[in-house]
Order: sequence, then structure tokens, then C-alpha cells
Amino acid sequence: MAFRCPKSTTEVSEKLVDFVANPGIGIVEPKQVSHKTNREGIAISDIVPSTKRESRKGDSLKGASKFNSKKGIKASGSDLNQSSYPAEVVYDCRRSITDLPPAIISEILNCLDPKDLGIVSCVSTILHRLASEHHAWKEFYAERWELPAVPAALELDVADEKSWKELFVEREFRSKTFMGRYNMDVLYGHTEAVRTVFLLASAKLIFTSGYDSVVRMWDMEEGLSIASSRPLGCTIRAVAADRRLLVTGGTDGFIHCWKAVEGLPHLFDLRGSQDQNSEVRLWGHEGPVTSLALDLTRIYSGSWDTTVRVWDRHSMKCIEVLRHSDWVYGLVPHDTTVASISGSDVYIWDTNSGSLLTIILGAHVGNTYALARSHTGDFLFTGGEDGSIHMYEIIDDGCEAKAWQVAAWIPHAGPVYSLAFEFPWLVSASSDGKLALIDVRKLLRTSRHALGKRSSKVKYFDGGSIEPPQRMLHGFKSNLFAVDIGADRIVCGGEEGVVRIWDFSEALEIERRARALRGMRLENRMRRRKLQTELSSSKGGRSDQCSVAAKKSSVNCIWPNKRGLSGKLKA
Repeated sequence: MAFRCPKSTTEVSEKLVDFVANPGIGIVEPKQVSHKTNREGIAISDIVPSTKRESRKGDSLKGASKFNSKKGIKASGSDLNQSSYPAEVVYDCRRSITDLPPAIISEILNCLDPKDLGIVSCVSTILHRLASEHHAWKEFYAERWELPAVPAALELDVADEKSWKELFVEREFRSKTFMGRYNMDVLYGHTEAVRTVFLLASAKLIFTSGYDSVVRMWDMEEGLSIASSRPLGCTIRAVAADRRLLVTGGTDGFIHCWKAVEGLPHLFDLRGSQDQNSEVRLWGHEGPVTSLALDLTRIYSGSWDTTVRVWDRHSMKCIEVLRHSDWVYGLVPHDTTVASISGSDVYIWDTNSGSLLTIILGAHVGNTYALARSHTGDFLFTGGEDGSIHMYEIIDDGCEAKAWQVAAWIPHAGPVYSLAFEFPWLVSASSDGKLALIDVRKLLRTSRHALGKRSSKVKYFDGGSIEPPQRMLHGFKSNLFAVDIGADRIVCGGEEGVVRIWDFSEALEIERRARALRGMRLENRMRRRKLQTELSSSKGGRSDQCSVAAKKSSVNCIWPNKRGLSGKLKA
């Protein structure tokens, strides 16, 4: 049964709207639409009037539609040809995210995690360029490891050689080597126990000191002693450094500072023979200095006199005093806040106003000896006298700061004296002579943007689940007092009076070779698949040609049966 389509264009557009609105009809790309009509259901040739000029009067439809009463009205995407719908619909179907303005695309990519952003860069060449050059990679790098501390001239060279995505991928790759092989070097030089170690990875230097009151500087790569200071007259319990300043704290309550000497290969002149003005000693604490830290403009010191003092680096004067209820064992600054541990409690202060933001009471059973902090400042790690390690998340909603316990570990049988953190590894040193390596990657995985605010995905600690560490390093005697991590190395010191360096660079080389072999195998596999597809397609074309030739020359050939032939021969 056939019917004629209406001649009026308005009626045609109404029918077309109903036709597209039908859920049984799919709008697909023009390349995917079949130009062949289905014999069953509706046979559609052209619903829209032809745009070409014809000799007939007016605009006419190219064909009529037929209706099959047994099957009913049924149409799918394969039943439509390109002229079934107007050009506007085809244009909308072809739109993608790359048609958006660059500013909007940048905001969309800014909401992705590093893994998702890497996946997006593999979709197409356009998205690869947009995602690979996106500024979020620099933010990802800064959140995990802070920006590289290199001079401005070197920073330009680094920026020209590698993009921030390449730097991020390389650093992420290097962080996985702490589960591989290692070499251990032992540095001799101290005559008594080593109380503090500091690893300055940007300059490849190690600073150590202890009961012998001598500060020693070591080459990180060679493991050789570069220089040592004169005896400072008391036990040195704290060391901190950057490329411009080296500070040490003693039990006599002073802070001894060395300024970097321009042109000196190893930055600091510990002997003071070249420039007498490069050394400064600060007084203010009334008890032993137990912890030190630096940022770009300030020096932070904690002491057994129950105070944390904030010093201006330019004037070398104390500008703030933060008072606690017990001895201060450690501190870690970040931006305008500083976290400190006193007794068994953890304090978080605002350094601009000197006010206490929040306090964690009774973080450990007994004293809290060790403190570390993530580079974003949102997570704290504490180690205590009870041998446990706790992880807290600091949430500041603008009105007040709150601390929530996220995880807990009990890797040691004795007190935890020192903690060090470099994403994603947390390293602890204990009196039991062991080092524990804990991977906190999953716990630090948070969303970067959520309705304009940061929302955490971590599960808060319920007290029932205590995870084991990923790796334990043995081979020491008792009482490890200090540990630091960075640049494929772990440095520790203790009661033995020696400094031990765990070098994981060998694991990095092994992993690089294994990665190269995996890439070669993958490339060979893809090459074989490509050859197989080409061979199969060529064989398929030949078989089709042979079948067509066999049909054209259809000759009935009856092949003799082997069994029947043998029977005839016997007869």
C-alpha cells in the first residue's frame, strides 16, 4: 500500500520532527548510514525535497513510501540515507569537544587527575597537544614534589628541554624504584652517635651532625666527605638547608648559620676560611634546639623551652614566639602555617597572626617524637613513643581548621624517632634499628576541584584497620635517630656513629631497561598484528575472486570415490 507525501514544506517539516522524535529511529553519522533501503517496514528514499533544480514543475519528492501492514512501522539508523534529515542535524552530530573555545577546554582539562589527563591525550592528535601542553602538569608536579629548586638560568634550559608533563612522568617513574634493588654505602667520619641528617637533593649534598658537635658535608653521588666544621661546643640535634642558607641547632640554645658563598662549588664554607661574614649565630632559646626548618623568607626553630620561634632571614631577628605546654620535638612549616609537636599533642599555628588554628590532643601514647608533612600541607604524619605512625588530614573551611585521622601503622617495636616524606613514600626510623617504607599514594588521591572547593576522597580511620608497611629495611644496630629521603636515596644515622645511604639508582636503571624491552615487545606485537591483518585481507580478496570465477564457469566435476575405485579394481 503506497501513500503520497504532502507537498507543503511545513507539513514535511512537521513529519520530519515526528520522525526524528521517534525513539526507534537513530541519528547516526552520515558515513555510517546505509544507502540501501530495507524491504520490510518503511522504504524511505528522500523525505526532504531535493535541493537540485529539475525540469519538473515545483519541488517534487524523488520517491514514495511503501507501508507493510504485517510488519508495522519500523525504521532504524541503517534505514536512513544522508538526505533523510537536514544538514543542521548532521552538523550537530559531527561536533566534539575540540569545537569549544580554548578557554573552556582548558577549564575542563583542569578538573582531571593526572591519570585521566594522560588518557585524554591519547584520544586524538588535537587533544594530545592540548592535554600535553596544559598548565595542570606543573601544578601536579608542585603538589607532589614542589617545583625544582634550580637557578633561573638553569630553569630556562630545563623548560626548553622538557615539558612539565615529561618531568612529571619521569619523576613518577622514579618514585617506583624504592621497591627495587639497592646498594648500601656506609660513611665514616663521626666519632660519636649521629643525631641528625639532611639531604639537599638539588645540590646533591648530605649534611650530618651529632654528639661530636661537628657538622659534616658529604657528596651524595660519591659518598665522600667534602668538608667539616670546627667543633661547635655542644650536641647538634637539628640541621636544615637550602641553596642559600645552612642552619644547625645545638643543646646550648643557639642557631648557627652559614650563608652560601658565591662561586663555591659546594655552596657553604664550613671552615669559614674564605669569608668571615658568611657565619652568623642566633640566640633566643633558653633550652636545647631540637628542630629547624626553612622557607623562602623565614627560619623556624623549636626547643625544649616549650617555644617555637620564627626568624626573619633578611634581618636574622626573631619576629614571632609560639608557646606550647611541653617540650617541642619537631615542626614543619607550609605557606602561612606551621605544624609542631609538643609532648603527645600536635599543634597547627597561623604564623601571620600567631594564633592557634587547631590542636590534636593525645596523638600517641607517650610523647610524639617525629613529624612530617605533605608538600600540599593537607596531610600530617606523626610518630610516637608507642611505635605507631598516624596520618591526619587537615581541613580548613575558612572558619576553623579540623584534623581527621586517616590511617595508622605499627611497623616498629620501639619509639619512632624520625619521619621523612617524599611523594608517595613515608620513611620512618626507630629505636629497633629498622626503617619502614609506607606507600601513601592511595590515601593522598584526592579530587582537585569539586564545585569550586576541594573535596577529599580518603576514608577516615575507624580504628579497626591497621595496614602493614610496604617494605622494611634491616641491617642496623639499635637506635636510629634520623632519616631523610630524596633523589633515589634514603639516608639515616644513629647510635653507631656512621651514616648509611641506601642507593636505589640501580633499580632505576633496571626498570628503565625493562621498560624499553616492554616497549620493543609491544611494537613488535603491533607490527605482527598489522601484517596479519594485511595478509588476511589479501587472502580474503583472492578467495572472493576465486569464488566468482567458479560461479561463472560452473562445471560439475564428480571426483571418484577412493573406496569405490578400489572395489572396481578388485572386481
